[in-house]
Amino acid sequence: MKETPKMKKLYSDIQNQLFYMIPEKFDKIYLYASIMEQVEGMPIGEMYFYYFPKGILKKRPVNVYEIPNKFNIEDEVYSKLINDLYKTIKKLREETIESGQKVWTNLTLSIENYKFSIEYNFDDLSLSPYSNYERHIIWRYEHLQKDLCTYNRKERELLNRYMQNRQENEKKDLYQEPIYQNSNKRIIDYDINISTETEEKNESEKITEKNQILNVKN
Repeated sequence: MKETPKMKKLYSDIQNQLFYMIPEKFDKIYLYASIMEQVEGMPIGEMYFYYFPKGILKKRPVNVYEIPNKFNIEDEVYSKLINDLYKTIKKLREETIESGQKVWTNLTLSIENYKFSIEYNFDDLSLSPYSNYERHIIWRYEHLQKDLCTYNRKERELLNRYMQNRQENEKKDLYQEPIYQNSNKRIIDYDINISTETEEKNESEKITEKNQILNVKN
């Protein structure tokens, strides 16, 4: 993938949007997004991201869709931020098309150790043997560093099947660039009370397609 000036500008926009959307200090972010052409060329897809709060003790990743409840932010306000972020990612794909490059179907973005990374994937998701929700479970396992034993029985069966059939020769492109301390104001301040460890764990296990996956049809 050859990065154009517009693509690099969009990378910066994505970083700024993510920094604004996360209401507390964090160590790293992982984001997944997909965009596919469907009937009559209408692009649809999904997006989710997680961040790891900063702290001395190891903390579990926080799902983007948990943020409104955890930090008392209006759902409508935060949903608009999510949609705006996805629109920026769509612009990134449009620039790929306009610059005559191979069009990706999904990407994984990470911000960690002052480094911005984005991995483009070109596999045809319409031919995938896994559903959207199953791909979400697989993605979480690969990127969020949760032990296999923390998944339920059906999820473990899925992950074992995936690891047995995983293909290592999938076509991918990786882009990385350094980032610097960001001074953008976040949506709320840091000094805020959040739910207890037990509440966080229970909430994190309530993963459904309804509250995890952003379906975009425009």
